[in-house]
Amino acid sequence: MTQHDSGTPKPTGTAAFSKFVHLLQLVADSPEPLSIPKLAALSGYPRPTVYRSVGGLVAEGLLIESLNGETYQLGPRLIQFASRSWDRSELRLVAVQALKALRDQTGETVHLAVPSDDRMVYIEKLESTSAVRMASYIGSSVCMHSSSVGKAYLAALPQAQCLELVQRLEYTRFTDHTVTTPQGLLEQVRQVQEQGWSVDDEENEAGIYCFGAVILGAGQKPVAAISISTLKFMQAPDPIQAYVQPLLDTCRHISQRIIQSPVLADSKHIW
Repeated sequence: MTQHDSGTPKPTGTAAFSKFVHLLQLVADSPEPLSIPKLAALSGYPRPTVYRSVGGLVAEGLLIESLNGETYQLGPRLIQFASRSWDRSELRLVAVQALKALRDQTGETVHLAVPSDDRMVYIEKLESTSAVRMASYIGSSVCMHSSSVGKAYLAALPQAQCLELVQRLEYTRFTDHTVTTPQGLLEQVRQVQEQGWSVDDEENEAGIYCFGAVILGAGQKPVAAISISTLKFMQAPDPIQAYVQPLLDTCRHISQRIIQSPVLADSKHIW
C-alpha cells in the first residue's frame, strides 16, 4: 500500500491503473481512432508512458490497432465486458419493461441514465417509433448542466451535495440555449424541484427537446433518471399530458420496484 496526501491508504499500482483507464476513456470518447501522439497530447502523459500503456492494453485485448497500424480503438475484450455489464445490470432489468411501455405510449425516444462522476451515462435507449433517430447510444454520456436527466438528478440531491456538484461542473456551451454558469443552473434546478420534472430545451442539440425525471431508491436517494426526447417542432399539442405525466408515472413505478427489491434497495448495489 502507498499513502496519498490525505494520509488515506491507497492501493499500490493505482497510478498506473488510472493511466490505463484514462487512456481507455479518451479512446472511447473520440469519434475516430487515436494515435500515440494524439493520446499523449490529450492525456498530458509523456509519449513513452503512453506507448507502454497502450502496448499493455493491446496485449490484454482492451485496445486494438486500426487497419492503418498507426491508431487505436476499443478492443473486443472491453466490448465484451461492457456487454456483460449491460446484460446483467439489475437496474436495467427492473426498468426495461416499463421503459418499453413508455416508449410505446409516447412514440418518442426514451433514455435511462445513471450518474458517473460529473456526467450521466446512458445504460438503456429505446428508439422512437418514428423514422427519426438520435445520435446517442448506450454507454455514451451527457453533461449534467445541459441534459434533462442531469438536471433531474441534481434536483433530487441533498442541497449541500447538489451545490457542491454544481460548483465543480464544467459549463461547456453546446448551443445558444445552453446554461453556462452555476447560478443559471441552480435557477433551473429550483424550477425542477418545484414542478417535479426537468427539460432540455435545445441545450444539448439544436431542435431536440427532452423531458426528464428522477428514479429514487431507498431513503429517497436519486439513483437514475429517465428522459423522453422529442423533435421540438413535432411535439404533441399538450406535452404535459403526452410526455410528462407518463414519464412521472414510469419513474414512480420503477422507484417502487427498486425499493421493494432487497438487492436494489441499497443504491450502492444498483448495478
